Amino acid sequence: MLGLSRLRGSFAYTPPTLRLVWKSSRASTLALGALTLVAAVLPLAIAFAGKAIVDAVVARDGAATLRWVLVELGLVAALAANQRGLSLIRQLLGARLAMDINGRILEKALSLELPHFEDPEFYDQLTRARREASSRPLSVVTESFGTLQNLITLAGYAALLIGFSPWAVLVLVVAAIPATVAEVRFSNTAFRLRNWRSPESRKLSYLEHVLANDNHAKEVKLLGLGPELLTRYRALGASFYEEDRRLALRRGGWAFGLSLLGTGAFYGCYAVMALTAATGKLTLGELTLYVAAFRQGQQAFQSILSSVGGMYEHNLYMSNLFQYLAIPTTEQRVTASPLATPGQEASSLEPRAVMPSSASVASEERGIRFEGVGFRYPGQTRWALHDVHLFIPAGQSLALVGHNGAGKTTFIKLLTRLYEPTEGRILLDGRDLRTWDMAVLRERIGVVFQDFAQYQFPLRENVGLGSIAHLHDEPRLARALERGGATEVAAIIPGGLDAQLGRWFKGGVELSGGQWQKVALARSFMREEADILVLDEPTAALDAEAEHAVFERFRALSEGRTTIVISHRFPTVRMADRIVVIEGGEVLEEGTHDELLARAGRYAQLFALQAEGYS
Repeated sequence: MLGLSRLRGSFAYTPPTLRLVWKSSRASTLALGALTLVAAVLPLAIAFAGKAIVDAVVARDGAATLRWVLVELGLVAALAANQRGLSLIRQLLGARLAMDINGRILEKALSLELPHFEDPEFYDQLTRARREASSRPLSVVTESFGTLQNLITLAGYAALLIGFSPWAVLVLVVAAIPATVAEVRFSNTAFRLRNWRSPESRKLSYLEHVLANDNHAKEVKLLGLGPELLTRYRALGASFYEEDRRLALRRGGWAFGLSLLGTGAFYGCYAVMALTAATGKLTLGELTLYVAAFRQGQQAFQSILSSVGGMYEHNLYMSNLFQYLAIPTTEQRVTASPLATPGQEASSLEPRAVMPSSASVASEERGIRFEGVGFRYPGQTRWALHDVHLFIPAGQSLALVGHNGAGKTTFIKLLTRLYEPTEGRILLDGRDLRTWDMAVLRERIGVVFQDFAQYQFPLRENVGLGSIAHLHDEPRLARALERGGATEVAAIIPGGLDAQLGRWFKGGVELSGGQWQKVALARSFMREEADILVLDEPTAALDAEAEHAVFERFRALSEGRTTIVISHRFPTVRMADRIVVIEGGEVLEEGTHDELLARAGRYAQLFALQAEGYS
């Protein structure tokens, strides 16, 4: 009973899969169903035509013989056309479905939070969902319709065989069951094997990526890593092959051995029918009909059981897709008051007054407040940030200082709600961040991270994506290029704004690290409505003089806005109104540059160390 219950449960994903296919293309689904029904009836008609031909030959009726031969020819031609039609519909429906399902997978990825993308188990789940999600749904539909087709065909043949002997029907059914049970068992084994090695599959893909990707090519060649990584790739691939080979041999051996039962059952019944015809109890036409009915009925029943086994396997894989699509998300969609009325937008980053998001918020409450904020990364026991109490008044410039891993970038990710605090809360203009509409909140914040993206798009889009709604706003684009210092990049590369960046596509231009950073800065300046601007060490590839010039320009353009800067270079840091030193995830010191130097604490030590490096 447990096995049957588990088997029934394994088909739980058939209805939602059928709904996916129906939503993808109703016309193709209806056409597939209609052609499947026709395919179920035609073999029965061909069998009757064959019986009629034999009886007409025995009766020496030439006209009837020719007539039935032409009828069978027409039926066979119709069956061939039907099969071609089915193949075409499956091909078209499969292509449409693959695109729609992969779109669903990517749409789900957009709704997930940053911690999901930093979790190896999530990547295993994503790998399993994407692996065969584009082909399995069509297979579920094909197997479902195929089962219906074979049930209709089997019912017709069974009705014919009962006229000869009910025992023939029983033999037909029983002989096919063992092979099907074995197939279901091996399908389950194959599924468990592929799911179990998802992490290793990702490792294989990663090795392939490192060996054949432009980002790694220089180090792979200079360090001589190629042979070692290729050896690992081949060893891992060989282990996959060996596992698949053993399973295929066992599966094939059992399938062949058990199929002999069906063959023996057929010839046993064939012998009985032939002997019955030899005694004159069956006509030659009836013998032909019953033999064809038994053979075709046996094949139809085997196809039904095979379809059941196939649907069982497809459902196992579909469970990966639906479990991925069912991953819960925690983002709340609570509407917050916008900064400007609809249709109103700032034309530049010149100093301006930023109105509070709510008239009820007192002026002294305008700004960013961290109240006892702590955060631990999933699966970690160490606090990345702990017991942070900090208020950043609206319009103030703040610099965050600390060694790598101190928690500075985590601070920014919490502010932008890429993470939720493990404890405490963050308020913006007196309101908990969790009550803000995510889109409204992120419109207020412009960020350039240290690991900014290098999009393999034209320069125009690399900058314009900073404010997707203004992608084609040429004046805004020009202002962003100038503010980010990327005007010279557009001037010197072939193609200017329309130049394809990166080497992934034909004609692409590769930029230097400093040029990419200027493009990223320009992208952040596209968001002119933002009243909170954050630079998380995005100028690390620039020399000290170039970085200082960038921040001088940044400070001038962001006057009247709240700015948060993370940098290891103290000439840049000292330009901020206030400096916060983070050590071990906690706020250690805060004050102006002069106040912190006078305090002779951690900031003064770091400043002195860097000053020695320049002496």
